[in-house]
Amino acid sequence: MLELPELETARRDLDREIGGLKIKQINVIGPKRLIPGQATKASLTTALAGSKVTSVRRAGMLLCLDVGDGQLLVIDLGSGGSVRRASNKDEVDGSTQLVIGFTQKGQLRLLDSDKSLTVTLVDREDITESFPELAGRGFDPIEEPISWTDFGRRLLVHDIKLKRLLMDSSFIVGLGPVYSDEILHSALLRHDRIASRLITQEIRRLYRSIVETIHNAVKHRGVSIGGACDVFGQPGGYDEYLEVFGRAGERSRNGRGNVLTARVGGSTHYYCDYQV
Repeated sequence: MLELPELETARRDLDREIGGLKIKQINVIGPKRLIPGQATKASLTTALAGSKVTSVRRAGMLLCLDVGDGQLLVIDLGSGGSVRRASNKDEVDGSTQLVIGFTQKGQLRLLDSDKSLTVTLVDREDITESFPELAGRGFDPIEEPISWTDFGRRLLVHDIKLKRLLMDSSFIVGLGPVYSDEILHSALLRHDRIASRLITQEIRRLYRSIVETIHNAVKHRGVSIGGACDVFGQPGGYDEYLEVFGRAGERSRNGRGNVLTARVGGSTHYYCDYQV
């Protein structure tokens, strides 16, 4: 599952790599459903040939290529998608679904093993209409810094368990099983604590843990769990900093205790017994 640090790493890389490049053609290799709103597979090339990618931004968990004339090419990587920079001569991976070719400096390839990736051309002012989930998204710890007191106010209205809340995109953007476990461990909080019952000290610890964990993960270019790679095909470097995730039966990296597991929400949760 793609989480915020990996997507933000991709965004920053792409903004440097393809910002300023002109689109030559867009080759849709996968089915036409990849490009909702387009009449044919050739329609995107017709619409965007010669357009310049002025910047690459992020709206929640969507990558947005600003292609001029008030338009955005919105990439939703879904549950198994990824992006790769490639030269024109590089061998094409079998999971490649769409290729954006530039007039110079190669291509951007979109890979997808789960067939849930989409690429949508929208007017900038219509993005929320096209992607209604954006209107109800939670705070973004990278794009929307908030104070711990504001965080606390948002937290305390929820009478649900912390693990579930951290993975709810209407509360916070882009957290999945990896970073929610790491955040709870860093904050010394159990997954089944009720959010509305946290005391002030615990709220501050949780807030600090979210900010530090996400920013450190981006600094080290995310994790490589499940074979995830960056836009250059290289694994992330944050795996060696994971305290508990994937370390069942081992000591946590801080050496304070053994890593235990529990089934939470249908998946494995990693924690230590000193989380309270």
